[in-house]
Amino acid sequence: MYASSKYIGRFAPSPTGPLHFGSLVAAVASYCDAQANSGKWLIRIEDIDKPREMKGAADDILRTLEAFGFKWDGEIITQSKRAEYYENALQTLKKLQLVYACTCSRKEIADSSTRIGIEGAIYNKKCLLKTTGVFNQSESKTVKSGAPTAWRLNTSFETDLTVSKCQIYFDDAIQGEISQNIAQDIGDFVLKRADGLFAYQLAVVVDDAAQGITHIVRGADLLNSTARQLCLQQLLGFSTPHYAHVPVAVNAQGEKLSKQTLAAPITPQAAPILLFQALMFLGQQPPAALKQASLAEIWTWAISHWQLEHVPKQLKIGI
Repeated sequence: MYASSKYIGRFAPSPTGPLHFGSLVAAVASYCDAQANSGKWLIRIEDIDKPREMKGAADDILRTLEAFGFKWDGEIITQSKRAEYYENALQTLKKLQLVYACTCSRKEIADSSTRIGIEGAIYNKKCLLKTTGVFNQSESKTVKSGAPTAWRLNTSFETDLTVSKCQIYFDDAIQGEISQNIAQDIGDFVLKRADGLFAYQLAVVVDDAAQGITHIVRGADLLNSTARQLCLQQLLGFSTPHYAHVPVAVNAQGEKLSKQTLAAPITPQAAPILLFQALMFLGQQPPAALKQASLAEIWTWAISHWQLEHVPKQLKIGI
């Protein structure tokens, strides 16, 4: 079930650098799907991780989208201005006794973990066990006084409600049926970091609900995050959007295109050919004649011929 019968999609870039071809692929897929379904397409700037933000990148992203012919609906939301809403959601989870304070450093977690999940070391619940008295009496039953404190979701409450939330199933429109046991595969994940910044998983769930997002078309690099987001949606009483994860563009070394892998920025001067290439990457098979067409003509063809079922299922595709 989703928020309404009206299609509302979104593109949510992080301003850590200029848009590259991989960003364009995700934007084209989400935009075409929204337009083909006579829906709305919203923009959200996910600037919650301030240490990684590049000055001026948000404005550059918006200028690039405009130059490529994207047209969005409504106001642009920026996450850095929405901390109070994330705090409200965290307080709701605290009242439900679903979160706990954690003062463990990354090094402590890596050194003490006995299990490895799909994203690395799984936290051993040390801080939760201390507060519940499971550790021996010689150890403190409270978190370290004055230490930087993060807040984690407890993914293994012994209640019917929470056990059912830990095992997540969903049907991705491109990748098919997906299942994930969060407690086993991810562990107790952070909702608010020790530096006071809210984590992506919580922020994106709160914002998708606030914007009434019904369909999320994004890169497959976020596929592993989806179960955590569904879990939080259910615990907070939010509706669950439809998901579709498109292949991630990788370089010759098999690395995802990103600022870290020195992906080249896309330029407005090359907009028509890059849009054509993005459609090819997404399995839409535009006619060769479109290589010489105008940007407006390519968009007209792309939206009128968009077929989500033609998008390749592979998680990664080289360029």
